[in-house]
Amino acid sequence: MSIDFATRWQTVLTRIRDAERRFQRPVDSVRLLAASKTQPATAIAALAAIGQRRFGENYLQEALDKMAELKALDLEWHFIGPIQTNKTRGIAEHFAWAHSVDRLKIAERLNAQRPNDLPPLNICLEINLDQEPSKHGLYPSAIAEVARTVAALPRLRLRGLMAIPAPASDFDRQRQPFARLRGLRDRLSADDGLALDTLSMGMSDDLEAAIAEGATLVRVGAALFGPRA
Repeated sequence: MSIDFATRWQTVLTRIRDAERRFQRPVDSVRLLAASKTQPATAIAALAAIGQRRFGENYLQEALDKMAELKALDLEWHFIGPIQTNKTRGIAEHFAWAHSVDRLKIAERLNAQRPNDLPPLNICLEINLDQEPSKHGLYPSAIAEVARTVAALPRLRLRGLMAIPAPASDFDRQRQPFARLRGLRDRLSADDGLALDTLSMGMSDDLEAAIAEGATLVRVGAALFGPRA
């Protein structure tokens, strides 16, 4: 059965715009990133044909194959999966954004490997809000020092913070971790003078709660492509 990408895409955009109005956010202040992990290039092309330009990938080689197949399209590629040290060169050379920088070593490698003929790589620091050892991300207590160092790297542009909170079905509970991430971003801006304009948070099931708490970019997969096999 074929997927009606136009209807799915428009439904997600409507959810985003409705949430902007409901929570007094500026119109068009929230961008949609299509999380296209495991999706074929044909699905990405179908969304691109109706106007979607930003796509997020988790696996480097899979992403590079899609980029090669879709090189004729004007797409903006974001890396949103865990970053291993042996993957930094490919990310630095081919992506516009990396959302999941979770330690200084990764940022330093991305900076050293970013080609000089490309603009600085846009960076979000991934935050482990609940300090769970099994999950990726910087602990909140470590953010300030790492953020200041990353902001000074010449081939990177520190844009903001990213988090993937534990799922919650209640709207108010969904909002709580997003509010904490916003608070961390605001403190970095106020205390360290960092001009951070991005909160990468919210997915298919909780994007309204994320927008309520200041998300500027929501990463949506299932609502656009359907449940993963």
